[in-house]
Amino acid sequence: MELEAITRKWGNSIAIVIPARVVQEQEIKENEKVEVKIERKKPLLVRDVFGMLKGKIARPTEEIMEEIKAGWLSASDREREAEWKKQKK
Repeated sequence: MELEAITRKWGNSIAIVIPARVVQEQEIKENEKVEVKIERKKPLLVRDVFGMLKGKIARPTEEIMEEIKAGWLSASDREREAEWKKQKK
């Protein structure tokens, strides 16, 4: 069974409290030896996630951005932008 716990200062040591529901489910008794796997939870960083979606997005970014803009722009704004793009080419 895996669970998340928050460490707490206990004298000069650090303690972990096992929630009552886990104690009941696992039938843990006082002074009983249990095995604990310690794994520090790391915050999710951008550099860890960078590239995870690579290959999963089939459309070019520009196309996606156009779709987003279309939802925000009025019809006259879209016409002006289309004209501007024609002049730009």
